[in-house]
Amino acid sequence: MTDADRLIVGLDTPDVDSAHRVVDRIGDAASFYKVGLGLIYAGGLDLARSLISAGKRVFLDAKLYDIPQTVENAARAAAAFGADFLTVHGDPKVMAAAVRGRGAASTRLLAITLLTSMDGDDLAELGFGGSPQDYVAMRAGQAMEAGCDGVVASGQEAPRLRGIMGPGAVIVTPGIRLADAPSDDQRRITTPGDAVAGGADHLVVARPIIAAEDPRAAALRFREEIAAALGTPPGVTPFPAESGL
Repeated sequence: MTDADRLIVGLDTPDVDSAHRVVDRIGDAASFYKVGLGLIYAGGLDLARSLISAGKRVFLDAKLYDIPQTVENAARAAAAFGADFLTVHGDPKVMAAAVRGRGAASTRLLAITLLTSMDGDDLAELGFGGSPQDYVAMRAGQAMEAGCDGVVASGQEAPRLRGIMGPGAVIVTPGIRLADAPSDDQRRITTPGDAVAGGADHLVVARPIIAAEDPRAAALRFREEIAAALGTPPGVTPFPAESGL
């Protein structure tokens, strides 16, 4: 898996037109995109279809959470898109329902453990007395028992999770920031190098790339840091100049 495969650009834009412009500006510097809740409600499902049709990989960050039958139905419908990843909240019954709905489709299910905007104080307010690391580890174990393919978790927890989940599970890490960048509303952040060294498979980066003056250059900088952590030379995966998006 190359640095290009590991970087997922989060299209956290206000509308689909803005997302198209970001994808066009990034060009051949990225091939994997996250379509999240904000964009899903603004035409993002059609965007996901167009990205997949154009040969891009898609992380559908739907964060499914409802009664089991509803989640099962939603996962079945979402898996039909052909997205690489689909997220579901880390409740055991919800995860099991998503696994049933996904069935034999190739889409891999990722359990949300603990949002990277949350910390120990937030968990205490919810009545959980342990640390974020303990909570995430608990959810990761439950995700594996339910049949999920991996988790979404902070890079701070990745080393411990790799030991719990084994080498075949997928760890997707948001809250990624360069060492000299602001953390915004994220609390449990890591640098690209630390996340990869800790065992993360894919890094989700949104604002530091899509809000950059030059999104393509920003994406390449993240890829360079990922490649350095892997000990491999960075390279640009070629795409046609006209994306058609």
